[in-house]
Amino acid sequence: MKKLFVLGLAFCSVLAFTSCKSTKSEYKKAYDQAQQRELAEGQGQASEPIEIAPVVSTTTSSSAASLDTSYRTEKVVLASGAEGSLKDFSVVCGSYGRKEGAESVKAALVAQGYNAIIVQNPATGMYRVVCGSFDTKQQAAEYREQFKANNPDNADFQKAWLLYNK
Repeated sequence: MKKLFVLGLAFCSVLAFTSCKSTKSEYKKAYDQAQQRELAEGQGQASEPIEIAPVVSTTTSSSAASLDTSYRTEKVVLASGAEGSLKDFSVVCGSYGRKEGAESVKAALVAQGYNAIIVQNPATGMYRVVCGSFDTKQQAAEYREQFKANNPDNADFQKAWLLYNK
């Protein structure tokens, strides 16, 4: 009787371990396919050294002296959004290595009434979610402060920064 019990227990253990492997292999296959897609999308991009642009800060008039107008300079192109919506100065509220991540944040912002767009820095491959784009640095800085004030509970949005598209 003991042998039958031990044999049954061994059979159940083998069955349990082999069934887990098939599930893991399905996850592995899906992961490998996603990596291959990502590599295929990124093959058109040159793998050159990344140059990080310095943050530039300038002095403004006394009425806006308390407003932070420092910005980062990058060359970006429109990746998703209305043509003509990208201007010289933009408020970036998120940066992502994959377009899917940027798309989900953009969709959430559009649902809240923002005219969000996605831009890409071809040199780094980074996708930037832009919640507003303006002709002047002053307009962008004021909008960034308003955006942060409208989203006080979102820690990521509190890190919004200005981008100058060179």
